[in-house]
Amino acid sequence: MSGVQTRSVAEDDADIRLDRWFKRHFPQLSHGRLEKFLRTGQVRVDGRRAKASVRLTPGQVIRVPPIGDTAKPTSKADRPVSREDRDWINSLVLHIDDALFALNKPPGVPVQGGSGVSRHIDGLLAGLVAEGAEKPRLVHRLDRDTSGVLLVARSAGIASKLGQVFRGRHARKTYWALVAGVPNPRHGRVDAALLKRAGSDGYEKVVADDAMGKKAATDYRVVENAGRRAAWLELSPLTGRTHQLRVHCAGLGTPIIGDRKYGKNAALIDGLPGSDKLHLHARTIHLSHPSGGKLFVTAPLPETMENSWKFLGFDIEQAGGDL
Repeated sequence: MSGVQTRSVAEDDADIRLDRWFKRHFPQLSHGRLEKFLRTGQVRVDGRRAKASVRLTPGQVIRVPPIGDTAKPTSKADRPVSREDRDWINSLVLHIDDALFALNKPPGVPVQGGSGVSRHIDGLLAGLVAEGAEKPRLVHRLDRDTSGVLLVARSAGIASKLGQVFRGRHARKTYWALVAGVPNPRHGRVDAALLKRAGSDGYEKVVADDAMGKKAATDYRVVENAGRRAAWLELSPLTGRTHQLRVHCAGLGTPIIGDRKYGKNAALIDGLPGSDKLHLHARTIHLSHPSGGKLFVTAPLPETMENSWKFLGFDIEQAGGDL
């Protein structure tokens, strides 16, 4: 068993959370044991007690208590990626360069693991690079049923830089959604704070709550509509709250098609094939590339949404313009 250590935070570890720093450098340390070290003050940052969520800056000194050298059991996410899964994850690539990948995440596939989840994007990222190379890292996330552009960094350093871009709201993202009804006015901004709350069914739900919630804002415009039946919206989130677009669309009285959680039966359109599937797609992302210049990526619609566009007579070429 090793003794107490002190480690300086490197440039590549800038702005990551303390718990993620430990996961990166001491993978054999369980989350529960780390929390105990933090509660008892055995882990310190620059001599002070710290929380797992604190973000680190280069040059800070971390006190690491005796951890031991017991190897962490290999999880499903750590196991070699099969040839079939390697081919599948590579089929999602929209853009690739020396710093990052941009993927077109399919609907219905979770980005990360969780209870009952055996297959997810994060668990297959090693399939994007040669065996034995550093595993690419997620930069941001999309809900399980949301499709579209997902950025993945090739290294911890690039992930840190991109993380700062996202947290600083310097990444411009646009989403396409099909909603029931047509919002009035046809373009504008929804500015409604959001709060996570347990619903009557026992599951967590996000609700609009200006008194207790966190600031959330979304710009929207109607690109095209099918009478009063449905509308194609272009959405630009100015903040990044959980389920923000879904709650804001429902708040306009036009829930996203397939979103039974926030729209209930109003989120279904009789006669529209696939209307039980969430019609929300991360269409584009535009940001400063960590290696210089600009990055602009567009993801084509998934099959279900493309079929809905055709069914309603929407022309994708009409999506020009800016919010």
